[in-house]
Amino acid sequence: MFQNTLNTTLTNAQAKSLESAQTIATLTVQSAEAIAAINYDAAKEVATTAQAKSAKLIQLKDPKAALEMFDAETAQEAAAHVVGYQNKVNKVLRKNSKEVVSLIDSVIDDSKTDLIKFVKEATTQAPTGTEAFVSAFNSVFEATLKSFDQARATSQDAYANFEKSVDAAMSSFQGQVAPATKSRKQIAAE
Repeated sequence: MFQNTLNTTLTNAQAKSLESAQTIATLTVQSAEAIAAINYDAAKEVATTAQAKSAKLIQLKDPKAALEMFDAETAQEAAAHVVGYQNKVNKVLRKNSKEVVSLIDSVIDDSKTDLIKFVKEATTQAPTGTEAFVSAFNSVFEATLKSFDQARATSQDAYANFEKSVDAAMSSFQGQVAPATKSRKQIAAE
């Protein structure tokens, strides 16, 4: 009887693990597709803009007019496009990370529930005279349950740190864009 319970529990756990892995793979593919679409749109926009600028540049006869095409306003527009692109990618990454964290929480909760159920069934079927073993086993089991909470906290910390890193990178880039456009304005004014 106990062996059947053990086999069923292990089979169910493996099926849930496989399902979770498939869900994470699906989320990863969806994120990659979304980022690829963002990249395609950005590349298409850059190509269209470059083609339009090139056509204007070819028509110009005055070198000064050519330099005026690439003024601070143009640099700011380009920077705004880059920031917009980064925001779109960031949104996809954040959505994916929240879904993965939610999935991890769900898997941890399900695993914890299944394990509690399994141990309860196993200990109620324990033969008479094994009370000391069951008590020791339950103590170890309670310590094991705490590791689930530690795994949850670790995964949440990892994703929070990932988001902080993305935010820091975005802030750093945006901080670099503003001075660059200001210095171009100063150069153009001279």
